[in-house]
Amino acid sequence: MKIIHFADLHLGVEAYGHINPESGLSSRLEDFLRALDRLVDFALAEKVDLVLFCGDAYKTREPSQTQQREFAKRIKRLSEAGIPLFMVTGNHDLPNAMGRATATEIFETLSVPNVNVVNKPGIHRVKTASGEIQIAALPWVRRSALLAREDTRNLDFTKINERLQQILTDVISQQAARLDPALPAILAAHVWVLNAKLGTEKSMSIGQEHMLLLSSMANPAFDYVALGHIHKSQVLKEDPPTVYSGSLERLDFGDENDEKGFYLIEIVTDPVTGQRKTTYRFHSIEARRFFTLHVDIQETDLDPNAVVFVKIMDNLANIKDAILRLEISLPAALSSKLRDNEIRSLTKTAYYLNISREVRQETRLRLGHSAIEGITPAEALKAFLESKYSAERAETLFAEGQKLIQEQNSRV
Repeated sequence: MKIIHFADLHLGVEAYGHINPESGLSSRLEDFLRALDRLVDFALAEKVDLVLFCGDAYKTREPSQTQQREFAKRIKRLSEAGIPLFMVTGNHDLPNAMGRATATEIFETLSVPNVNVVNKPGIHRVKTASGEIQIAALPWVRRSALLAREDTRNLDFTKINERLQQILTDVISQQAARLDPALPAILAAHVWVLNAKLGTEKSMSIGQEHMLLLSSMANPAFDYVALGHIHKSQVLKEDPPTVYSGSLERLDFGDENDEKGFYLIEIVTDPVTGQRKTTYRFHSIEARRFFTLHVDIQETDLDPNAVVFVKIMDNLANIKDAILRLEISLPAALSSKLRDNEIRSLTKTAYYLNISREVRQETRLRLGHSAIEGITPAEALKAFLESKYSAERAETLFAEGQKLIQEQNSRV
């Protein structure tokens, strides 16, 4: 049995992009759709038995009609090929209010063939070309759906999350106990597992979201534990394989050095002993590259532009078609000499360019052989203004500053 495991598609992330004049779509939306196309192409070519999606189809809880249409086109390809798709609901898929439909619920409502959408815990049996498989689903669950108001009265966030952790741990244990040991079984969950390495989800912090212990997830009753919610692909445990597939595309610079793709799982049952063996491997997708180029300019550099230009020329291969973050650190005295237009011209092969400047302020003014303690306030002011502004502007400001100094002296 061959299964694809992926998660955290996040259609609707459009930062660092532009509108494609030919399609009318965001160029970043096209990046994400291209990644999904590659997964679907692989599924069809390899004739996989099941595609398992572990939550967060869209960036927002209310995706645009265009985003929903484009997602549905890819789902249709799998459906028409007879490949079952099993989707659990992620936190980004949940509506803002109880009782409202999730963004992916429409597939279940229309009874789209071979598509299963699950938004509450439970065990499901899915028929595939290679036999039946059990999927224990653990979608993202709201606190309010698990805890009554009486349960949380006078409890702080830490205690509430501990209560949630215990409830969800019990749910997993109960599901594992109900499995048929003769059939392969997978736990598909959209959760945060303690000690998982974070990618673009670094904004999450302890106390804001409930977490589950790895020991709760890696139940030996499962042949594989498929996880979504953390954007960095990683294997948390080998037996049973407990795996975050990570996001399918890079979302921001938090993903700059991360590989993107999906996992192919193979579950083989020995026809004699009935024992099952699970293997898995990561398949990379050529996601949009993010690249940070840092340029450090010193006071002794007579032409700061030349330093930047050399750095760019040395990295043209990395810059091409990448979302480029150009970080320039330089002394305040040289800041006005940078020519942004020329820098942008040199980096025109980049997919997107963001220039940021870190202007370093001098901790002590350079005043020849004189120490700053040995000069008058007027001299110190003049030296400071001349280091910051043009000669004409500095002269005007110094004249006004002298008036203030004289007024202060007259009061002493």
